[in-house]
Amino acid sequence: MRTLCSSTLIGEVFVIGFAGLVAMKDPDLSMSTVWTVSGIAMFLCVALCGVVTRPGGVALGWVLQIALIASGFVVPTMFFLGVLFAALWWASVHYGRKIDEAKARFAAQAASPRPDAA
Repeated sequence: MRTLCSSTLIGEVFVIGFAGLVAMKDPDLSMSTVWTVSGIAMFLCVALCGVVTRPGGVALGWVLQIALIASGFVVPTMFFLGVLFAALWWASVHYGRKIDEAKARFAAQAASPRPDAA
């Protein structure tokens, strides 16, 4: 699960950076505000890569996805991209857990003694 979720989060780092560039064009927003918010969001994405498998990591990822969708109020394209990345996040968590379960099952089978090996 860690690999899939981390890949999604790293993709979000780039999207947030590009959204920051677009948000700079808004005359109502100062450059320092845009880059402070974007920088914090990008840092959180990278930091979340390290804690995604710990308790609460997936929930923090969902909070980040909601924030990404909400950023559409500043950069309207982010409504679409936020929903797209939320779907990717769901798929990463869902299929990542299935892969982890399959790996554990195969590891247990490999570790158990075979009855025909006597």
